[in-house]
Amino acid sequence: GVQTCALPIFLKLNLLRIPAADPSQRIGSLVVNPGGPGAPGTQYAAQADQVFRKPLLQHFDIVGFDPRGTGDSDPIDCLTPRQLDAFLATDPDPDTPAESAELTDGLAAFYRGCVQRSDSLIGHVTTVETARDMDVLRAALGETRLTYFGASYGTKLGATYADLFPKNVGRFVLDGAVDVSLDFRQLALGQARGFETALRAYVADCVQSASCPLGDDVEGGLAKITDLVESTDAKPLPTGQSDRPLTEALAFYGLITPLYNRDYWPVLTQSLALALRGNGAALLQLADIYASRNADGTYADNSAQAIYAINCLDDPASIAPSQVAAQIPAFEKASPTFGRVFAWGLVGCRGIQVKATETDDSITAAGAPPIVVVGTTRDPATPYAWAVSLAKQLKSGVLVSRDGDGHTGYNAGNTCVDEAVEGYLVDGTVPKGGLSC
Repeated sequence: GVQTCALPIFLKLNLLRIPAADPSQRIGSLVVNPGGPGAPGTQYAAQADQVFRKPLLQHFDIVGFDPRGTGDSDPIDCLTPRQLDAFLATDPDPDTPAESAELTDGLAAFYRGCVQRSDSLIGHVTTVETARDMDVLRAALGETRLTYFGASYGTKLGATYADLFPKNVGRFVLDGAVDVSLDFRQLALGQARGFETALRAYVADCVQSASCPLGDDVEGGLAKITDLVESTDAKPLPTGQSDRPLTEALAFYGLITPLYNRDYWPVLTQSLALALRGNGAALLQLADIYASRNADGTYADNSAQAIYAINCLDDPASIAPSQVAAQIPAFEKASPTFGRVFAWGLVGCRGIQVKATETDDSITAAGAPPIVVVGTTRDPATPYAWAVSLAKQLKSGVLVSRDGDGHTGYNAGNTCVDEAVEGYLVDGTVPKGGLSC
């Protein structure tokens, strides 16, 4: 059932514990985090039977928590749903002074709203503070050492915890790793490259089919997608919702969402086919999935807002709009399709109005037991190079590599990865260093 865990002074964390399927084989609690930052961990636990395989479900209570400021753990709030609709639809690649002003004005209004619409927690949603909450959670669960599975940003959270509390680390698996040593520009460049790699893999797969709407060669297919997205800048596509046409921003979100999971590639093909015929409805639906937006205009959670607040509190670095042009060549080299959007993303933390009281700048987790880091070769959101790097930075890091597509490697159809992860979490069997699956 849903429980609350009281934290000192002002904060309650929302938890969901799914009891071990086989009580006689129960080892303890497995705390899980799906990433974001901003995604509610209780939803992750609620979907445990789809996210995790039988060995973990049998042996562990799966415990998901909404990190402070997210889900139902005193969620931060920055904009009304209608304001958030407009914010997410704003041109992410301005090519006129007016569009540039709209972008920066939107960011300023967002951060003003965070302070006006949220309580004082808004200045205390850093990864370090959430990691400290996790140690309170560990104690509340009655665990001497924390057993943890973190995906995506959850790897940064796990690595931060391990650095702060190495003696309290049990068996840790960090899947789809974030390279915690990179600055904001390097992270943006890496993601630009990652999404380009993933899109290219998708197009290469699509053009092998006679029904692919992108033609029959990879370069031509990529050009069709670029032309489509760019055309929505001048003329957004109709979607059947008169107040919500498919803008360039929404086309971008609709395009990247299915790249997170290879199983969604057919959905992307259908959505592109429709869009190329002038109907943006399916891509808009995918963009709404990305932002956790419901069909009725409400949002299922605050992840689309929390990601800005948490990232920019962890690292408020940004550049001025006038500096973006100088960055574009490097970003377009990394990603001809998405480069300009990621270059403009470098202004994303301009206007943040609160400052972190604590950060963790160098993460090594010295003194922790083995920490398994999983990387996927064509992961769009957390490029494989990041996993290689994090495994090296962590004194006890052990790299497991998956040759494949999509975001994160566990329970993605690769038995070698699955058995390595489960063997460690259930039996304590450390995978062979550098295991390649």
